[in-house]
Amino acid sequence: MNNNGLRNFLTLSYDELEQLNLKAKEQRKNRVAPDKIREERLKYFADEKRIKAITVLFSDLEGRLHMLDYDKKFLIKSWDNLTFDGSSIRGFTAQRESDLRLGIDWAACYWAPADIFGSGKVLVFGEVIDKDGTPYSADIRGRLKAFAEQVYKKKGYTLNAANEIEGFLFKGPDAERHYFETQKFEYVNTGGYYHSLPGDPLRTFIDTTAEVQRAMGFQNEKDHPEVAPSQFEINYSYGEVVAAADQIQLYKLICRQVATNMGLTACFLPKPVVGVNGSGMHTNVSISENGTNLFWDPKGEEKLSKDGWAFLDRILTHGNDICLLLNASVNAYRRLDPHFEAPNQIKASPVDRGSMIRIPIGNEKSMRVEVRSVAPDANPYLTMYSIFKTGIEGDTAKIKNLRQAERYLPDNIYTALDDFRSAEWTTTLLGADVKGRYADLKQASADRCPRVLGTFVKSPEVQYHHEVYNQFLWNLF
Repeated sequence: MNNNGLRNFLTLSYDELEQLNLKAKEQRKNRVAPDKIREERLKYFADEKRIKAITVLFSDLEGRLHMLDYDKKFLIKSWDNLTFDGSSIRGFTAQRESDLRLGIDWAACYWAPADIFGSGKVLVFGEVIDKDGTPYSADIRGRLKAFAEQVYKKKGYTLNAANEIEGFLFKGPDAERHYFETQKFEYVNTGGYYHSLPGDPLRTFIDTTAEVQRAMGFQNEKDHPEVAPSQFEINYSYGEVVAAADQIQLYKLICRQVATNMGLTACFLPKPVVGVNGSGMHTNVSISENGTNLFWDPKGEEKLSKDGWAFLDRILTHGNDICLLLNASVNAYRRLDPHFEAPNQIKASPVDRGSMIRIPIGNEKSMRVEVRSVAPDANPYLTMYSIFKTGIEGDTAKIKNLRQAERYLPDNIYTALDDFRSAEWTTTLLGADVKGRYADLKQASADRCPRVLGTFVKSPEVQYHHEVYNQFLWNLF
Protein backbone atom coordinates (compact mmCIF):
# COMPACT_ATOMS: atom_id res chain seq x y z
CA MET A 1 0.00 0.00 0.00
CA ASN A 2 1.26 3.52 -0.80
CA ASN A 3 1.58 5.47 2.43
CA ASN A 4 2.93 8.68 0.91
CA GLY A 5 -0.29 10.52 1.66
CA LEU A 6 0.10 9.72 5.36
CA ARG A 7 3.64 11.06 5.61
CA ASN A 8 4.72 14.66 5.75
CA PHE A 9 8.52 14.57 5.69
CA LEU A 10 10.80 17.39 4.64
CA THR A 11 11.42 17.48 0.89
CA LEU A 12 12.91 20.70 -0.45
CA SER A 13 13.69 21.83 -4.00
CA TYR A 14 17.34 21.99 -5.03
CA ASP A 15 17.15 25.82 -5.04
CA GLU A 16 15.78 25.91 -1.48
CA LEU A 17 18.49 23.46 -0.37
CA GLU A 18 21.21 25.60 -1.93
CA GLN A 19 19.98 28.71 -0.11
CA LEU A 20 19.93 26.94 3.27
CA ASN A 21 23.38 25.39 2.73
CA LEU A 22 24.99 28.62 1.52
CA LYS A 23 23.60 30.48 4.56
CA ALA A 24 25.08 27.83 6.89
CA LYS A 25 28.38 27.97 4.98
CA GLU A 26 28.52 31.76 5.38
CA GLN A 27 27.93 31.49 9.14
CA ARG A 28 30.78 29.03 9.38
CA LYS A 29 33.09 31.21 7.28
CA ASN A 30 32.28 34.25 9.43
CA ARG A 31 32.96 32.28 12.64
CA VAL A 32 29.55 33.01 14.17
CA ALA A 33 29.59 32.06 17.86
CA PRO A 34 28.85 28.32 18.36
CA ASP A 35 26.25 29.03 21.08
CA LYS A 36 24.32 31.31 18.75
CA ILE A 37 24.33 28.73 15.93
CA ARG A 38 23.30 25.93 18.32
CA GLU A 39 20.35 27.98 19.56
CA GLU A 40 19.31 28.76 15.97
CA ARG A 41 19.59 25.11 14.84
CA LEU A 42 17.67 23.69 17.82
CA LYS A 43 14.86 26.19 17.26
CA TYR A 44 14.78 25.31 13.54
CA PHE A 45 14.66 21.57 14.28
CA ALA A 46 11.87 22.07 16.80
CA ASP A 47 9.81 24.34 14.52
CA GLU A 48 10.28 22.31 11.32
CA LYS A 49 7.78 19.51 11.96
CA ARG A 50 8.69 17.68 8.73
CA ILE A 51 12.16 16.69 9.98
CA LYS A 52 12.10 13.18 11.45
CA ALA A 53 15.80 12.52 12.14
CA ILE A 54 19.22 14.15 12.33
CA THR A 55 22.10 12.20 10.75
CA VAL A 56 25.32 12.74 12.74
CA LEU A 57 28.51 12.00 10.81
CA PHE A 58 31.99 11.25 12.15
CA SER A 59 35.12 9.61 10.75
CA ASP A 60 37.36 6.92 12.19
CA LEU A 61 41.16 6.98 12.27
CA GLU A 62 41.49 5.65 8.71
CA GLY A 63 38.93 8.09 7.33
CA ARG A 64 35.86 5.87 6.94
CA LEU A 65 32.69 7.90 7.33
CA HIS A 66 30.21 6.67 9.94
CA MET A 67 26.62 7.88 10.25
CA LEU A 68 24.17 7.64 13.14
CA ASP A 69 20.52 8.67 12.76
CA TYR A 70 19.05 10.25 15.91
CA ASP A 71 15.32 10.78 16.21
CA LYS A 72 14.81 14.54 16.07
CA LYS A 73 12.80 14.81 19.30
CA PHE A 74 15.37 12.70 21.15
CA LEU A 75 18.28 14.79 19.83
CA ILE A 76 16.65 18.10 20.80
CA LYS A 77 16.36 16.85 24.40
CA SER A 78 19.64 14.89 24.61
CA TRP A 79 22.10 16.64 22.25
CA ASP A 80 24.61 17.05 25.10
CA ASN A 81 24.59 13.35 26.04
CA LEU A 82 24.82 11.31 22.84
CA THR A 83 26.85 8.14 23.44
CA PHE A 84 28.07 5.33 21.17
CA ASP A 85 30.21 2.21 21.42
CA GLY A 86 33.75 3.21 20.40
CA SER A 87 35.09 -0.36 20.55
CA SER A 88 33.22 -1.23 17.36
CA ILE A 89 35.09 1.49 15.41
CA ARG A 90 38.50 0.41 14.04
CA GLY A 91 41.27 2.47 15.60
CA PHE A 92 39.09 3.80 18.41
CA THR A 93 38.83 2.55 22.00
CA ALA A 94 39.56 -0.89 23.39
CA GLN A 95 36.56 -2.98 24.38
CA ARG A 96 37.15 -2.48 28.08
CA GLU A 97 36.72 1.30 27.78
CA SER A 98 34.28 1.54 24.93
CA ASP A 99 31.91 4.39 25.78
CA LEU A 100 32.44 7.58 23.81
CA ARG A 101 30.26 10.64 23.36
CA LEU A 102 29.30 12.55 20.24
CA GLY A 103 29.20 16.31 20.37
CA ILE A 104 27.48 18.27 17.60
CA ASP A 105 29.38 20.76 15.42
CA TRP A 106 26.29 22.88 14.89
CA ALA A 107 27.93 25.05 12.22
CA ALA A 108 28.65 21.96 10.07
CA CYS A 109 25.04 21.35 9.08
CA TYR A 110 23.95 20.21 5.60
CA TRP A 111 20.54 19.93 4.01
CA ALA A 112 20.59 17.09 1.47
CA PRO A 113 18.32 16.29 -1.49
CA ALA A 114 15.52 13.90 -0.53
CA ASP A 115 15.79 11.95 -3.81
CA ILE A 116 19.37 10.99 -2.94
CA PHE A 117 19.45 10.83 0.87
CA GLY A 118 15.79 10.21 1.72
CA SER A 119 13.25 12.73 2.99
CA GLY A 120 12.94 14.24 6.45
CA LYS A 121 16.65 14.29 7.37
CA VAL A 122 19.35 16.89 7.97
CA LEU A 123 23.08 16.00 8.15
CA VAL A 124 25.47 17.40 10.75
CA PHE A 125 29.08 16.57 11.59
CA GLY A 126 29.87 15.33 15.07
CA GLU A 127 32.85 15.63 17.38
CA VAL A 128 34.02 12.58 19.30
CA ILE A 129 34.46 13.19 23.03
CA ASP A 130 36.25 10.96 25.52
CA LYS A 131 34.76 9.69 28.79
CA ASP A 132 36.34 12.56 30.73
CA GLY A 133 34.77 15.20 28.47
CA THR A 134 37.93 16.07 26.53
CA PRO A 135 38.24 15.79 22.73
CA TYR A 136 39.03 12.18 21.77
CA SER A 137 42.65 11.87 20.60
CA ALA A 138 41.88 9.54 17.64
CA ASP A 139 39.18 11.88 16.27
CA ILE A 140 41.40 13.64 13.74
CA ARG A 141 38.62 15.99 12.65
CA GLY A 142 38.56 17.35 16.20
CA ARG A 143 42.34 17.71 16.23
CA LEU A 144 42.32 19.50 12.87
CA LYS A 145 39.60 21.87 14.10
CA ALA A 146 41.52 22.59 17.33
CA PHE A 147 44.74 23.23 15.38
CA ALA A 148 42.98 25.57 12.92
CA GLU A 149 41.40 27.51 15.81
CA GLN A 150 44.73 27.68 17.61
CA VAL A 151 46.63 29.24 14.68
CA TYR A 152 43.71 31.64 14.10
CA LYS A 153 43.78 32.84 17.72
CA LYS A 154 47.60 32.99 17.96
CA LYS A 155 48.51 34.35 14.53
CA GLY A 156 45.25 35.41 12.90
CA TYR A 157 45.76 32.78 10.17
CA THR A 158 42.89 31.18 8.26
CA LEU A 159 43.86 27.85 6.67
CA ASN A 160 42.33 27.35 3.22
CA ALA A 161 42.12 24.25 1.05
CA ALA A 162 40.58 22.96 -2.15
CA ASN A 163 40.78 19.41 -3.44
CA GLU A 164 40.63 17.90 -6.90
CA ILE A 165 39.30 14.41 -6.21
CA GLU A 166 39.42 11.86 -9.01
CA GLY A 167 37.52 8.59 -9.05
CA PHE A 168 36.35 5.82 -11.36
CA LEU A 169 32.83 4.79 -12.29
CA PHE A 170 32.48 1.04 -12.75
CA LYS A 171 29.66 -1.23 -13.88
CA GLY A 172 27.50 -2.94 -11.28
CA PRO A 173 26.74 -2.12 -7.66
CA ASP A 174 29.41 -2.89 -5.00
CA ALA A 175 32.04 -3.65 -7.66
CA GLU A 176 34.83 -3.46 -5.05
CA ARG A 177 33.11 -5.98 -2.77
CA HIS A 178 32.82 -8.42 -5.70
CA TYR A 179 36.34 -7.91 -7.04
CA PHE A 180 37.65 -11.07 -5.40
CA GLU A 181 35.02 -13.02 -7.40
CA THR A 182 35.37 -11.22 -10.76
CA GLN A 183 39.08 -10.17 -10.70
CA LYS A 184 38.22 -7.13 -12.81
CA PHE A 185 36.52 -3.74 -12.92
CA GLU A 186 34.38 -2.91 -15.95
CA TYR A 187 34.39 0.59 -17.43
CA VAL A 188 31.10 2.36 -18.20
CA ASN A 189 32.84 4.69 -20.66
CA THR A 190 36.11 4.64 -22.64
CA GLY A 191 36.00 8.17 -24.08
CA GLY A 192 38.84 9.67 -22.03
CA TYR A 193 39.77 13.25 -21.14
CA TYR A 194 36.83 15.66 -21.59
CA HIS A 195 35.09 13.16 -23.91
CA SER A 196 31.69 12.00 -22.77
CA LEU A 197 28.50 12.41 -24.76
CA PRO A 198 25.37 13.85 -23.13
CA GLY A 199 23.22 11.03 -21.78
CA ASP A 200 25.88 8.34 -21.49
CA PRO A 201 26.28 6.78 -18.00
CA LEU A 202 29.46 8.69 -17.07
CA ARG A 203 28.05 12.05 -18.14
CA THR A 204 24.71 11.36 -16.41
CA PHE A 205 26.58 10.40 -13.23
CA ILE A 206 28.75 13.55 -13.34
CA ASP A 207 25.75 15.81 -14.05
CA THR A 208 23.66 14.31 -11.24
CA THR A 209 26.51 14.44 -8.73
CA ALA A 210 27.27 18.05 -9.66
CA GLU A 211 23.60 18.98 -9.15
CA VAL A 212 23.57 17.40 -5.69
CA GLN A 213 26.82 19.17 -4.75
CA ARG A 214 25.45 22.49 -5.95
CA ALA A 215 22.32 22.00 -3.84
CA MET A 216 24.53 21.25 -0.82
CA GLY A 217 26.42 24.52 -1.16
CA PHE A 218 29.65 23.23 -2.70
CA GLN A 219 29.84 26.17 -5.16
CA ASN A 220 30.99 24.08 -8.14
CA GLU A 221 33.65 25.23 -10.58
CA LYS A 222 33.97 22.60 -13.32
CA ASP A 223 33.45 18.89 -13.94
CA HIS A 224 34.66 16.51 -16.62
CA PRO A 225 35.73 12.97 -17.47
CA GLU A 226 39.42 12.43 -16.65
CA VAL A 227 42.33 10.95 -18.64
CA ALA A 228 41.68 7.29 -17.87
CA PRO A 229 38.60 5.48 -19.20
CA SER A 230 35.52 5.86 -16.96
CA GLN A 231 37.35 8.33 -14.71
CA PHE A 232 35.81 11.57 -13.39
CA GLU A 233 36.65 14.75 -11.52
CA ILE A 234 34.14 17.28 -10.15
CA ASN A 235 35.73 20.49 -8.84
CA TYR A 236 34.31 22.96 -6.35
CA SER A 237 35.55 26.10 -4.61
CA TYR A 238 38.09 26.28 -1.78
CA GLY A 239 37.07 26.70 1.85
CA GLU A 240 38.33 26.93 5.40
CA VAL A 241 40.25 23.76 6.18
CA VAL A 242 37.74 21.85 8.36
CA ALA A 243 34.85 22.65 6.01
CA ALA A 244 37.05 21.60 3.07
CA ALA A 245 37.79 18.23 4.69
CA ASP A 246 34.08 17.75 5.50
CA GLN A 247 33.29 18.39 1.85
CA ILE A 248 35.71 15.64 0.77
CA GLN A 249 33.75 13.17 2.91
CA LEU A 250 30.46 14.45 1.51
CA TYR A 251 31.81 14.43 -2.07
CA LYS A 252 32.68 10.74 -1.84
CA LEU A 253 29.40 9.95 -0.08
CA ILE A 254 27.39 11.76 -2.78
CA CYS A 255 29.33 10.05 -5.59
CA ARG A 256 28.77 6.62 -4.06
CA GLN A 257 25.09 7.27 -3.45
CA VAL A 258 24.41 8.61 -6.97
CA ALA A 259 26.33 5.69 -8.52
CA THR A 260 24.45 3.14 -6.40
CA ASN A 261 21.13 4.67 -7.49
CA MET A 262 22.27 4.09 -11.10
CA GLY A 263 23.29 0.47 -10.38
CA LEU A 264 26.99 1.44 -10.66
CA THR A 265 30.00 1.90 -8.33
CA ALA A 266 31.99 5.07 -7.65
CA CYS A 267 35.47 3.87 -6.72
CA PHE A 268 38.21 5.89 -5.00
CA LEU A 269 40.95 3.27 -5.05
CA PRO A 270 44.08 5.17 -6.16
CA LYS A 271 44.96 2.63 -8.88
CA PRO A 272 42.11 0.16 -9.48
CA VAL A 273 43.34 -0.69 -13.00
CA VAL A 274 47.02 -1.15 -13.90
CA GLY A 275 48.10 0.41 -17.20
CA VAL A 276 45.97 3.55 -17.03
CA ASN A 277 46.31 6.73 -14.98
CA GLY A 278 45.39 6.35 -11.32
CA SER A 279 43.24 8.69 -9.24
CA GLY A 280 44.71 11.46 -7.10
CA MET A 281 43.43 14.04 -4.66
CA HIS A 282 45.54 17.08 -5.47
CA THR A 283 45.36 19.24 -2.36
CA ASN A 284 45.65 22.99 -2.94
CA VAL A 285 46.47 24.95 0.20
CA SER A 286 47.04 28.55 1.20
CA ILE A 287 47.02 30.69 4.34
CA SER A 288 45.29 34.05 4.64
CA GLU A 289 45.28 36.80 7.26
CA ASN A 290 42.39 39.27 7.35
CA GLY A 291 41.48 38.25 3.81
CA THR A 292 45.03 38.71 2.46
CA ASN A 293 46.66 35.68 0.83
CA LEU A 294 50.02 35.24 2.59
CA PHE A 295 51.33 32.99 -0.22
CA TRP A 296 51.11 35.77 -2.83
CA ASP A 297 54.07 37.98 -3.69
CA PRO A 298 54.11 39.55 -7.18
CA LYS A 299 57.93 39.90 -6.86
CA GLY A 300 58.54 36.44 -5.41
CA GLU A 301 59.97 33.44 -7.26
CA GLU A 302 57.00 32.00 -9.24
CA LYS A 303 55.06 34.80 -7.46
CA LEU A 304 55.07 32.66 -4.30
CA SER A 305 55.96 34.54 -1.11
CA LYS A 306 58.85 33.68 1.22
CA ASP A 307 56.28 32.32 3.70
CA GLY A 308 54.86 30.12 0.94
CA TRP A 309 58.29 28.77 0.01
CA ALA A 310 59.13 28.12 3.69
CA PHE A 311 55.82 26.22 4.06
CA LEU A 312 56.65 24.17 0.97
CA ASP A 313 60.23 23.45 2.14
CA ARG A 314 58.96 21.96 5.42
CA ILE A 315 56.63 19.60 3.55
CA LEU A 316 59.49 18.50 1.27
CA THR A 317 61.65 17.93 4.36
CA HIS A 318 59.05 15.62 5.90
CA GLY A 319 57.82 14.11 2.60
CA ASN A 320 58.79 10.55 3.50
CA ASP A 321 57.69 10.92 7.14
CA ILE A 322 54.09 11.77 6.22
CA CYS A 323 53.79 9.67 3.05
CA LEU A 324 51.75 6.99 4.85
CA LEU A 325 49.22 9.63 5.92
CA LEU A 326 48.78 10.88 2.34
CA ASN A 327 49.00 7.41 0.74
CA ALA A 328 47.21 5.21 3.23
CA SER A 329 46.66 1.92 1.39
CA VAL A 330 48.58 -0.89 -0.30
CA ASN A 331 46.96 0.11 -3.59
CA ALA A 332 48.10 3.75 -3.28
CA TYR A 333 51.70 2.78 -4.04
CA ARG A 334 50.73 1.55 -7.51
CA ARG A 335 49.85 5.16 -8.29
CA LEU A 336 53.32 6.44 -7.39
CA ASP A 337 54.50 5.12 -10.76
CA PRO A 338 56.66 7.49 -12.87
CA HIS A 339 55.20 6.15 -16.14
CA PHE A 340 51.84 7.86 -15.45
CA GLU A 341 52.71 11.43 -14.38
CA ALA A 342 53.10 10.11 -10.83
CA PRO A 343 54.00 12.81 -8.28
CA ASN A 344 56.64 10.62 -6.61
CA GLN A 345 59.64 12.97 -6.65
CA ILE A 346 60.16 14.90 -3.41
CA LYS A 347 60.69 18.24 -5.10
CA ALA A 348 58.76 21.35 -6.12
CA SER A 349 58.12 22.68 -9.61
CA PRO A 350 55.74 25.04 -11.41
CA VAL A 351 55.51 22.66 -14.40
CA ASP A 352 56.83 19.15 -13.65
CA ARG A 353 53.86 16.92 -12.82
CA GLY A 354 56.20 14.28 -11.41
CA SER A 355 56.95 16.59 -8.49
CA MET A 356 55.32 16.02 -5.11
CA ILE A 357 54.50 19.74 -4.97
CA ARG A 358 53.51 22.05 -7.79
CA ILE A 359 53.24 25.83 -7.74
CA PRO A 360 50.27 26.61 -10.00
CA ILE A 361 49.89 29.94 -11.77
CA GLY A 362 48.00 32.21 -9.40
CA ASN A 363 47.09 35.76 -8.45
CA GLU A 364 46.58 37.58 -5.15
CA LYS A 365 43.40 35.57 -4.56
CA SER A 366 44.32 32.14 -5.93
CA MET A 367 48.06 31.78 -5.18
CA ARG A 368 48.56 28.40 -3.54
CA VAL A 369 50.74 25.35 -3.12
CA GLU A 370 49.47 22.09 -4.67
CA VAL A 371 50.42 18.85 -2.90
CA ARG A 372 49.98 16.30 -5.69
CA SER A 373 51.03 13.09 -3.97
CA VAL A 374 47.77 12.67 -2.00
CA ALA A 375 45.63 9.62 -2.83
CA PRO A 376 41.82 9.92 -2.85
CA ASP A 377 41.42 7.21 -0.20
CA ALA A 378 43.46 9.12 2.41
CA ASN A 379 41.71 10.33 5.57
CA PRO A 380 40.95 13.95 4.56
CA TYR A 381 41.33 15.23 8.13
CA LEU A 382 44.72 13.53 8.52
CA THR A 383 45.75 14.88 5.10
CA MET A 384 44.87 18.48 6.00
CA TYR A 385 46.25 18.22 9.52
CA SER A 386 49.59 16.74 8.44
CA ILE A 387 50.06 19.17 5.52
CA PHE A 388 49.23 22.33 7.48
CA LYS A 389 50.91 21.42 10.75
CA THR A 390 54.02 20.28 8.86
CA GLY A 391 54.02 23.37 6.64
CA ILE A 392 53.69 25.72 9.63
CA GLU A 393 55.61 23.94 12.40
CA GLY A 394 57.84 21.33 10.73
CA ASP A 395 61.61 21.38 10.30
CA THR A 396 63.57 22.48 7.23
CA ALA A 397 66.28 20.04 6.11
CA LYS A 398 69.78 21.29 5.43
CA ILE A 399 69.86 19.52 2.05
CA LYS A 400 71.63 21.28 -0.78
CA ASN A 401 69.06 22.33 -3.39
CA LEU A 402 66.22 20.87 -1.28
CA ARG A 403 63.55 21.83 -3.82
CA GLN A 404 65.19 19.89 -6.69
CA ALA A 405 67.14 17.16 -4.88
CA GLU A 406 66.99 13.58 -6.22
CA ARG A 407 64.68 12.17 -3.56
CA TYR A 408 61.68 9.88 -4.07
CA LEU A 409 58.60 8.80 -2.15
CA PRO A 410 58.30 5.10 -1.20
CA ASP A 411 57.07 2.72 -3.92
CA ASN A 412 55.46 0.32 -1.42
CA ILE A 413 53.56 0.55 1.85
CA TYR A 414 56.22 -1.31 3.88
CA THR A 415 58.85 1.36 3.24
CA ALA A 416 56.25 4.05 3.99
CA LEU A 417 55.42 2.28 7.28
CA ASP A 418 59.10 2.15 8.24
CA ASP A 419 59.54 5.85 7.44
CA PHE A 420 56.39 6.76 9.38
CA ARG A 421 57.31 4.70 12.45
CA SER A 422 60.93 5.91 12.64
CA ALA A 423 60.15 9.61 12.16
CA GLU A 424 60.20 11.83 15.26
CA TRP A 425 57.99 14.29 13.39
CA THR A 426 55.03 11.86 13.15
CA THR A 427 55.16 11.38 16.94
CA THR A 428 55.00 15.17 17.31
CA LEU A 429 52.08 15.28 14.85
CA LEU A 430 49.91 12.55 16.34
CA GLY A 431 51.32 11.56 19.72
CA ALA A 432 52.80 8.11 20.36
CA ASP A 433 49.46 6.41 21.09
CA VAL A 434 47.55 7.48 17.97
CA LYS A 435 50.66 7.08 15.80
CA GLY A 436 51.00 3.48 17.01
CA ARG A 437 47.32 2.71 16.43
CA TYR A 438 47.43 4.10 12.89
CA ALA A 439 50.61 2.19 12.02
CA ASP A 440 49.13 -1.05 13.41
CA LEU A 441 45.99 -0.64 11.26
CA LYS A 442 48.08 -0.09 8.14
CA GLN A 443 50.36 -3.00 8.99
CA ALA A 444 47.36 -5.32 9.45
CA SER A 445 46.02 -4.41 5.98
CA ALA A 446 49.46 -4.72 4.38
CA ASP A 447 50.02 -8.15 5.94
CA ARG A 448 46.87 -9.45 4.24
CA CYS A 449 48.22 -8.53 0.80
CA PRO A 450 51.10 -9.92 -1.29
CA ARG A 451 54.29 -8.05 -0.44
CA VAL A 452 55.23 -7.53 -4.09
CA LEU A 453 52.68 -5.42 -5.99
CA GLY A 454 53.29 -7.07 -9.37
CA THR A 455 51.52 -6.08 -12.57
CA PHE A 456 47.86 -6.62 -11.74
CA VAL A 457 45.61 -5.57 -8.87
CA LYS A 458 45.34 -8.41 -6.34
CA SER A 459 42.06 -9.28 -4.63
CA PRO A 460 43.30 -8.65 -1.06
CA GLU A 461 44.36 -5.06 -1.78
CA VAL A 462 40.75 -4.35 -2.74
CA GLN A 463 39.02 -6.75 -0.34
CA TYR A 464 40.93 -5.49 2.74
CA HIS A 465 41.12 -1.88 1.64
CA HIS A 466 39.98 0.43 4.45
CA GLU A 467 37.27 2.14 2.36
CA VAL A 468 35.80 -1.22 1.29
CA TYR A 469 35.99 -2.54 4.85
CA ASN A 470 33.78 -5.60 5.33
CA GLN A 471 33.77 -6.87 8.91
CA PHE A 472 32.58 -10.33 7.88
CA LEU A 473 35.36 -10.84 5.29
CA TRP A 474 37.98 -9.30 7.60
CA ASN A 475 37.15 -11.85 10.30
CA LEU A 476 37.34 -14.76 7.83
CA PHE A 477 41.02 -14.08 7.10
